Amino acid sequence: MRRFLLLYATQQGQAKAIAEEICEKAVTHGFSADLHCFSESDKYDLKTETAPLVVVVSTTGNGDPPDTARKFVKAIQDRSLPADFFAHLRYGLLGLGDSEYTYFCNGGKIIDKRLQELGAQRFYDTGHADDCVGLELVVEPWIDGLWAALTKHFMSVGGKEEMSGTLTAASDASPRTDPVAPELLHIESQVELLRLDNSRKKDSEVLEQSAVNKESSALAADFESSLTRSGPPLSQASLNIPALPPEYLQVCLQEPLGQEESQTSVTSVDPVFHVPISKAVQLTTKDAIKTTLLVELDISKTNFSYQPGDAFNVICPNSDSEVQDLVQRLQLADRLEHRVFLKIKADTKKKGAALPQHVPEGCSLRFLFTWCLEIRAVPKKAFLRALVDHTGDGAERRRLQELCSRQGAPDYNRFVRDARACVLGLLRAFPSCRPPLGLLLEHLPKLQPRPYSCASSSLFHPGKLHFIFNIVEFPSDSAAGILRRGVCTGWLATLVESMLQPNTRAPPADGEEALAPQISISPRTTNFFHLPNDPSAPVIMVGPGAGVAPFIGFLQHREKLREQHLGGRFGATWLFFGCRHKDRDYLFREELRHFLKCGILTHLKVSFSRDARVGEEEAPVKYVQDHIQRHSKQVARVLLHENGYIYVCGDAKNMAKDVNDALVEVISKEVGVEKLEAMRTLATLKEEKRYLQDIW
Repeated sequence: MRRFLLLYATQQGQAKAIAEEICEKAVTHGFSADLHCFSESDKYDLKTETAPLVVVVSTTGNGDPPDTARKFVKAIQDRSLPADFFAHLRYGLLGLGDSEYTYFCNGGKIIDKRLQELGAQRFYDTGHADDCVGLELVVEPWIDGLWAALTKHFMSVGGKEEMSGTLTAASDASPRTDPVAPELLHIESQVELLRLDNSRKKDSEVLEQSAVNKESSALAADFESSLTRSGPPLSQASLNIPALPPEYLQVCLQEPLGQEESQTSVTSVDPVFHVPISKAVQLTTKDAIKTTLLVELDISKTNFSYQPGDAFNVICPNSDSEVQDLVQRLQLADRLEHRVFLKIKADTKKKGAALPQHVPEGCSLRFLFTWCLEIRAVPKKAFLRALVDHTGDGAERRRLQELCSRQGAPDYNRFVRDARACVLGLLRAFPSCRPPLGLLLEHLPKLQPRPYSCASSSLFHPGKLHFIFNIVEFPSDSAAGILRRGVCTGWLATLVESMLQPNTRAPPADGEEALAPQISISPRTTNFFHLPNDPSAPVIMVGPGAGVAPFIGFLQHREKLREQHLGGRFGATWLFFGCRHKDRDYLFREELRHFLKCGILTHLKVSFSRDARVGEEEAPVKYVQDHIQRHSKQVARVLLHENGYIYVCGDAKNMAKDVNDALVEVISKEVGVEKLEAMRTLATLKEEKRYLQDIW
């Protein structure tokens, strides 16, 4: 059988699930896939690999490859490798990403570009799947076209044909195969984004029109469509549903032996520190639209260290009530303390089946659902397909089939993906569905730690670490009008409830530290969001809402540095901050006034999006990007003539894009160039690490 090597790099399980789907389908097309994670470097060797290579890789953080590909990427980035190091390799790559983030599919692009530089050639066009509109729009056709490309490759090799250039499947445009200079990588991706925005608008118009055409005949029934019910034409359509993923885990629950269990069982790549919460402050008023809390951690008894601008992970549990509801629904409530032991089913048809690394052997069922599994994860189509075979009611089976089918993609997006449905919501919606525990372990990803920006300087607050967060609330997927809290922010808010202070800098009461709850944190491996090494370089900071967090650390740090280096040269500092209401959610107002008064902060520009009048001499400004455009001359001078730095922190989907657009306008206007040239200038600033983003 014709063999190919199939490698994946995944952060939350998407790339792995897609690679496994390719592996399953390969057999029916006459191929054999040798499936491995990039991190399993002892099981494959690209230096000697003669078979074609297929890669599926996701993107995490600010355009980074997943943690599982970290070592691989570091190895191939070695500049001493010869240009023909991978000249023997023929490959096809599928990148996963979200176009609402700046470096779209960059995890895949980094590997793709470096393979090219080292002499590898594509036998199939690179695919870039966008989670913003639905990965399947690219993933499904890319997989469908893979088999013809592989067949063509094997025919070429078998027929001793010359492998000159790149063999591609039919597509609108051939991929670029000539080496790209490293400094052009991000510039190209930025210019591509400008084009992407236009094409995305066209695509969305086509998709919207298509949806309108499909549903126009069913307007009367449309209002009845829901997670559990569809209308025509979908309810009458013949369905293309995915193949049933083979079950591979056998679960054994054993009586508890009274052993103690601790959170240290949680698996983590990075070191974990258990630290007490020494203070909690509510930064917003009770009538603010969002509640923002500041939490202070006491890290004095650990060797945890950080710089202003760093982020760190909080290891958080699922909600007790949701865990209780889920085990109740699974009819396992009386076995919560039973120990869980897993093994691979002897007769499984799943190739390369492995035990999930995030499930500690012998942990209790309670621990498993509380600390190990992302029970809020949006169910993938493969999961829905697996649930079909454990659903007794015919109408419910049909609806689950629709939701995982190609024809039901709009309904899946609307009622599952966009509604942020979770396994508990699904099981409530489909009462005849009775999945075994093993199925959930096969499909639910690892419960991920949540990242937060450090909002302090260790020079200013020795032995302490501050961070802030909004208590996230969003509609429940199972009950109209009921709000769910974010997994981590809801847990933290409950944890600090008893020690919460109003907006004040007062120290905690005596003895409070002894009662302080503890949380577990770990450092983030990618640290890039730091003040310039040269303190005389001017700095522009853009951080509306909770995005101001790292800049409080910057300013605290700068204040202490100035005390230590009297007479030293320090560059100008600009802060563009925004909130809804001046009197409700103006975070760190007193601290910012202090920094302004003593000259640590040179320019403070605050916008209030919901206040009609703010009592300033200037006309009211709604958003940070409006203030940036209002001060376009100064912003352009700092960035283009004074070798300054700009930092943007906060919401990726709206704010970061709007700020980027404003900067394009500023450069275009002040330099007198076309927007495309302004985009290139901004991309160069990013490449020089002078335009930095910490966005989510």
